[in-house]
Amino acid sequence: MATATSWTDAYAIFKAYPNVVRVNQDEGCYDKNDNKIDVDQDNVDAARVELDKTKYQTQRKEEYPDYGTQLDYIYHNGLDKWKTDIVDPVKAKYPKPE
Repeated sequence: MATATSWTDAYAIFKAYPNVVRVNQDEGCYDKNDNKIDVDQDNVDAARVELDKTKYQTQRKEEYPDYGTQLDYIYHNGLDKWKTDIVDPVKAKYPKPE
């Protein structure tokens, strides 16, 4: 088994191996008792594919203004303007994968 310890793989490792609580780029992956866990890169790659399917959700959340700002915008400009000025540009920038 290969040890997948790349920082870009960390979230995928946590998804593929829920018992892993720590990933050290130089040393490997460990459970809560500090036991080393061997991970299979194929499992990590499959988890990465699943994570990529929902990546747009996080990107959108980070891009939208806070709720107070959005509600104020709706109050002053209406729902249609809020949708065209705030919602639609973010959805266009981070589309939902097919």
